[in-house]
Amino acid sequence: MSNRSSSHMLDTSMKDIELLVVDDTVANLEVISEILSSARYNVSAVTSGKRALKQLQSQAPALILLDIQMPEMDGFETCRQIKANPNTAGIPIIFITALSDAESVVKGFALGAVDYITKPFRKTELLARVRTQLNLYFLTERLEEQVINRTAELKTTLEKLQQSQLQIVQSEKMATLGNLVAGVAHEINNPLGFLNGSVNNGKGYVQDLLEHLALYQQHCPNPTDVIQDHAKEIDLDFLSEDLPKLLSSMKEATNRIKDISTSLRTFSRTDIDHKISANLHEGLDSTLMILKYRLKANEHRPAIKIVKEYGNVPVINCFPGQLNQVFINILANAIDMFDEMAQKTTFETFETQPQTITIQTEVLSETEWVEVRIRDNGTGMTDEVEARVFDHAFTTKGVGQGTGLGLAIAHQIITETHGGKLTAESALGKGSTFAIQLPLAEPSKLNADPTTIAPSKLVAR
Repeated sequence: MSNRSSSHMLDTSMKDIELLVVDDTVANLEVISEILSSARYNVSAVTSGKRALKQLQSQAPALILLDIQMPEMDGFETCRQIKANPNTAGIPIIFITALSDAESVVKGFALGAVDYITKPFRKTELLARVRTQLNLYFLTERLEEQVINRTAELKTTLEKLQQSQLQIVQSEKMATLGNLVAGVAHEINNPLGFLNGSVNNGKGYVQDLLEHLALYQQHCPNPTDVIQDHAKEIDLDFLSEDLPKLLSSMKEATNRIKDISTSLRTFSRTDIDHKISANLHEGLDSTLMILKYRLKANEHRPAIKIVKEYGNVPVINCFPGQLNQVFINILANAIDMFDEMAQKTTFETFETQPQTITIQTEVLSETEWVEVRIRDNGTGMTDEVEARVFDHAFTTKGVGQGTGLGLAIAHQIITETHGGKLTAESALGKGSTFAIQLPLAEPSKLNADPTTIAPSKLVAR
């Protein structure tokens, strides 16, 4: 099909509809051109098949009237070459000829002609056949256009539906996980509170006993041999010195468990149906606490270093549980990358170039947007991977190791749910940077658009 607008459909008397007439007889050309021009068609005429093919290179008519009996290249061969060219194959062709035998008619239709007019023809018949074929042509063109548009609409609708289903499933998973973790954290808090109180009381009791023992030793410096032997057996001096330290260590352990419980509840907080004020640094810290066991050294690599460069960032209105999901996806991917590096290099390599993840936060100058940058100094991404990193179901991990949904969901959470922007920039051998831009106010109240903010500091190092 040509690119001619289908707005001319059913109105084939428009002057800008181009018709091409091909006949080696000048008199025939003049008669046909006069008839068609009188009906307000824009008519071009050529006297050979070769000239017709040449003209089609620069101008594609809506319909061709083609004589069969011509020297050098007859109408059949001209028709065959027109239909063989993808750019002209859709143009309807009407044969005009004195040949009326069945074999010629069948051959013409087999080559792709849409109609057949025998000479001598009547004006009314010629115009009626031209008008009919033009109507069919424009109807077909419009139908194809509608099919393309409808297909595109259905594709867009399907993609939105898949994204919505994906987000619903993931939200349900996160809500279930959040409830589970919150329940576990609650159950931990009960015995933790008892343990913490008991340790505090125990420290007081032990201090009293040690003071009493010191007074006893002061006023009774010569105990019996049995008491002296038992003191040596239990190493009383070391016990008296170490027991308070032991209780202090127990106190630190309970504080550590309390911090973990708080981080679990912060990370797994269940979002309600509206945004709430939240501290991004608390979300980042709780995520790092959840991933702390993965950051530790193992038999393949040293510990991964975390560098926090937090700026003076105010609280923002957001869905904090969903943002924590974004943080953990990006950070977990960086850790996965370091673990994969460890399989292909030596332990000593990491000692010369420590594995580092840098987290930076700041309010973008002169804007109402806050940015979180998570940068690693790992292997980086190729241009192809970087271009597809947020695509649905795209993953560079092996079978069973990744679904490719994490970053796709993260992108949806930032861009659609929060009206922000999530970008990735990488360089092979230098690492990757993920930049999250979030509005400090509701999108409708902003003075700036995140898509116009140039991430000047988004550099992979």
